[in-house]
Amino acid sequence: MTTDPLRATPVSATVEVVEPRPSLDYYLVLAPHGDHEPAADPEGIVVEEFTHHHDHSTTGLDSAGWTPASGWWSSASVSLSMRTDPDVLARVVPTRRREAESVYRALGGGHLPDETTLRTYFRDHQPIATAPPLRLGPAQPPAGFHERRVYRVLFAKDLLAEQVAGLRAAWQTPKDGAGASVASGRLDRDGDRFTWDLRRVGHTLAWCLDVTVLLRTAATGAVGPTLSDLTDVLREHGLIPVTTERFS
Repeated sequence: MTTDPLRATPVSATVEVVEPRPSLDYYLVLAPHGDHEPAADPEGIVVEEFTHHHDHSTTGLDSAGWTPASGWWSSASVSLSMRTDPDVLARVVPTRRREAESVYRALGGGHLPDETTLRTYFRDHQPIATAPPLRLGPAQPPAGFHERRVYRVLFAKDLLAEQVAGLRAAWQTPKDGAGASVASGRLDRDGDRFTWDLRRVGHTLAWCLDVTVLLRTAATGAVGPTLSDLTDVLREHGLIPVTTERFS
C-alpha cells in the first residue's frame, strides 16, 4: 500500500504502478448483459474532461465516445446518462489511459490518439450550473491561516466494503472516526493543509468527498492538483465524478 494518501491503491490490484496522471478521464463501456450473466467485454470507450472556474469549481463537461461501428462521436446526453441511468452506470467502468489504449487497439481502432487530438472530438459541451459559493463551516480560518475553502466533489456509482476499507487504510482514517464520514484523510503541503471526508449522499448520487483547504501561503497552485488527485483516487476505485462545488 502506497504511503502517499493521494495515491490510494485499488484493493483489487496486487501491484500498484504509479503513473503520471493524464489530463483526460477514460472509461470503458461494457456490452449489455443479463442480471445473472458474467461481466461483458468492453464494446467502446468514453473520454471526458471537466471545465472549471478559476477557483476549481466545475462549469461543464466535454466528452467523446468511440465504438468500432460508429467511430468517434460526441454526445452530452451520454455523459449525463453515465451519471443518472442505473443501466448505463452498470456498464461504465473508469479506467486509465493505458488500459483504454489496449481496448481501443483490441477493438480495431489502432493507436489511441493523443489527448490534443481527442479534444478535437469534443463537440457537444454539457454546461453544469454553478452558484456563488455557499458557506459551510466557520467563515474565519483558524489562527495561522489566511483563507479557508470547502469543496464538495459528487460521485455516482457505489463502493464495495473492501474498497472503503482500502481507502481508510491508505488515508490512515482513525478507527474511532465519528459522524457520517466513512473515510477521511489529511495532507500538509508547503504549509497549506488539506483534510477530506468521504460520505454517502442522496438517492441518485452515491458519494461525496468534502475537502477543506486551509491556506497559509499566498499561492493557491496546490488546490487544483490536490482536488484532481483525490478525485482520481476515487475514480480508480470505481466511482464516476459528477461535479465539484465550492461551499466557502
